[in-house]
Amino acid sequence: MSAKHKELELVSVTKRYGATVAVDAINHKFQPGGYACLLGPSGCGKSSTLRMIAGHENVSEGSILLGGTDISDLPPAKRGTAMMFQNYALFPHLTVAENVAFSLKMRGIDKPERLNKAGEMLELVDLSALGDRLPDQLSGGQQQRVALARALITRPQVLLLDEPLSALDPFLRIRMRGELRKLQRELGISFIHVTHGQDEALALADEIVVMNNAVIEQAGTARDVYNAPTTAFVAQFIGGHNVIALPQGRFAIRTDAVGISQSDQSNLQGSILAIEYQGAHVSVLARVAGDQDISALVPESTFFNDPINPGDQVGLIWDDANLHKLTA
Repeated sequence: MSAKHKELELVSVTKRYGATVAVDAINHKFQPGGYACLLGPSGCGKSSTLRMIAGHENVSEGSILLGGTDISDLPPAKRGTAMMFQNYALFPHLTVAENVAFSLKMRGIDKPERLNKAGEMLELVDLSALGDRLPDQLSGGQQQRVALARALITRPQVLLLDEPLSALDPFLRIRMRGELRKLQRELGISFIHVTHGQDEALALADEIVVMNNAVIEQAGTARDVYNAPTTAFVAQFIGGHNVIALPQGRFAIRTDAVGISQSDQSNLQGSILAIEYQGAHVSVLARVAGDQDISALVPESTFFNDPINPGDQVGLIWDDANLHKLTA
């Protein structure tokens, strides 16, 4: 493993605030040089985990190892990590270049050298022309790239991103996702990105770590977590799945693996509750015995060849090979 590919490992990491356990003895080894997303609902412990890795929160119990060295007690600047905050936290009275160079100033690096390094970073994020501007003369997307350049100037081994896209409009958010991914590949360092957006995690991550109630529910590649959720929570949170109780147990099945049939030959019979046109697909929601709701994502042409309406009785069909047994 090269020097820039040090493995980050969490060993029984716990965070307590008084009697509240925010993170409960989690263990995880992040892929060195990979893009990982910590995904989960508000209050699941993902931001506390990120802040402990950064050194902005202390660890109640357990250790954080980078390249085999325990960094849990080191100050943020000495860890080999850098954090990019949700609100960007730029200094309004400093120019873009001075903002980017700020941490080098704190380290006592002289002005010509630090501004030279800041220039390299601004080139990396495509903002060379704007080095003399003040933050409030920039758009949201530009401010974000300044914050990114400022975090990267210390050449961290791990870049930590806390909900970095949440302040952007949807169009810009998608564009910035592409830029983050490209930057991560070019730099070859580990990115750990906290989000509650499933689309964001699926689009960006080599590895998704799903958190819920202070623990890791499931971790794996984006495709593995999406295609084979192991718990009902992961199946529902990651989206695109039904969780259904059948005589043989509890299962997840992707909504695009469920079809609608007007014949009696079906896995389950149900009545249509709602129909939503989504462009390439039509989402059909049906209620089956036991008051369970099941969604089917039907290709647009298939649906309109033989349209159905709310209230209609239909059969729901699937291939049993597409059912995933859930553990909880």
